[in-house]
Amino acid sequence: MANLLDQLSQMTVVVADTGDLEAIRQFTPRDATTNPSLILAAAQIPAYQSLIDEALRASRRLIGENAPVEEIVREALDEISVIFGKEILKIVPGRVSTEVDARLSYDTDGTIEKGRKLIRLYNDAGISNDRVLIKIASTWEGIKAAEVLEKEGIHCNLTLLFGFGQAVACAEAGVTLISPFVGRILDWYKAETGRDSYPGAEDPGVLSVSKIFNYYKTYGFQTEVMGASFRNIDEIVELAGCDLLTISPKLLDQLRGTDQVLTRKLDATAPGTADAELHVDRTTFDDLMAADRMASDKLGEGIRGFSKAIETLEQQLGHRLAELEGGSAFGHAIQEIFLLNDFNGDGCITRDEWLGSDAVFDALDQDHDGRLTQEDVRQGFGATLALTAASS
Repeated sequence: MANLLDQLSQMTVVVADTGDLEAIRQFTPRDATTNPSLILAAAQIPAYQSLIDEALRASRRLIGENAPVEEIVREALDEISVIFGKEILKIVPGRVSTEVDARLSYDTDGTIEKGRKLIRLYNDAGISNDRVLIKIASTWEGIKAAEVLEKEGIHCNLTLLFGFGQAVACAEAGVTLISPFVGRILDWYKAETGRDSYPGAEDPGVLSVSKIFNYYKTYGFQTEVMGASFRNIDEIVELAGCDLLTISPKLLDQLRGTDQVLTRKLDATAPGTADAELHVDRTTFDDLMAADRMASDKLGEGIRGFSKAIETLEQQLGHRLAELEGGSAFGHAIQEIFLLNDFNGDGCITRDEWLGSDAVFDALDQDHDGRLTQEDVRQGFGATLALTAASS
């Protein structure tokens, strides 16, 4: 008997949900998807350090020798995303999803600009649009950005999708693919109800994806459905036949090690019962999200989580850049100060957050606004170094 993974691959496109190149080689999926959290995890693997270093050096050359560290790091984030994407495309025959900065989730113009930049970096490397999906959060602003990008031939994967209204809006915008988050929906319902578990067929995340799939197929929408964020293989089994499923290496391994008959549960040629067709404009979208506390909670939580992963990755990149450049102890010291003192990660240090003496804080706070930016610290250190040099 074939294992579950082999059977699933006959009825659903299996996508590897990882930035680990070795895991992708091991499971040979058609597609792969990444996000900042996955790249952050991959960045801890010593074998990938050369990819990180390549992006940092390229960004330094592009931005300029005298550019601040934070500008180099922001540029390097895009380079790193594309470098990992290029490496993944050497392994998989299909597509890679590359994520737009989650901090742009409510910025339509910023998302469009970032999507264009990412695809341009791929194109410059000789990779065509049909092998890349630009991954965007399923806010109204993100959906509208994806609509523009799709019309320009830039294909999009709408992520952090939890509610039916988000799914309908994505289909009407003509996006290529959506990624409804099965496991995170389950997490919310378990916390809300106090239940420890749900049978696969009753799993709220499974029911949500099944509803969306049947709606799309009933009304002829071309947008593909890719279930994501699984907690167990029962969820995956219940969605056999979905267009695509993106699965972590751990669960791929469990599927490969399980021998049992897999039954198709979703069928595009014979969809199950669907809700009445509806049109979603901005007002309807907002109303549907307001009525769905789970979708609203998980969307906001997901954006905050992805944003925090980006900020953590930026801090790591700042440290690595200082190590590569040897003489950048000054910039490295500034990064250290913010790692130690910027507790809420907002890019500023208040007096309440400051761990040093009031005298040093006052010396660095030259505009006396009670908060330190990286530029304040840089200028304050520069003045201190100049005085030290003059007196020596």
